[in-house]
Amino acid sequence: MGKKMNGATAAGDSTREGEPLPPLSMKDFQVYNRLSVQMDQFHNHFRLVWNDLQNACAPAGKQKHPRQLILTGLAFCSQLDFHHSIEEQHVFPVLAKKMPEFRKELDLLQQHKKIHAGLAELERYLEDCRTGEAELDRAEVKRLMDAFGDVLWKHLDEEVQTLGAQNMRRYWTLKEMPGLQM
Repeated sequence: MGKKMNGATAAGDSTREGEPLPPLSMKDFQVYNRLSVQMDQFHNHFRLVWNDLQNACAPAGKQKHPRQLILTGLAFCSQLDFHHSIEEQHVFPVLAKKMPEFRKELDLLQQHKKIHAGLAELERYLEDCRTGEAELDRAEVKRLMDAFGDVLWKHLDEEVQTLGAQNMRRYWTLKEMPGLQM
């Protein structure tokens, strides 16, 4: 038998009915944790680009050429919007069948709405800069990013945690896990 992975948290060490869950083998942990690992890889990309943009806007930061900053920012907005569209249309509806965390009225989707409001403002401003309707002001880019930064970072972390092995095993069987796609 494989090595046991306990790593249970207060919220994830029991079933929905409150019964204690047995420790997971390393193999079973990896099966249950797969979506979390995949989501974290996507989210790490967004974290890296976010930090790159923030650094480019800091007074003492590494200054990107204005066009490079604009294009990087627009790509970030587009990619995050696309990522959330896939989640909302294909991933969350499947997970919501068993996991209340992914139902529309709850926190993760409400976070998407707040993030998208901020993304839309940032994208509009950067598009105006790209077309020459506005002159790039790094402080304005930073202000627009800061308006939704806290909810974005909280969301990136909570989504990965919610997809973690200790939570997934509360709702899904080992046989069901391979059918859940990212």
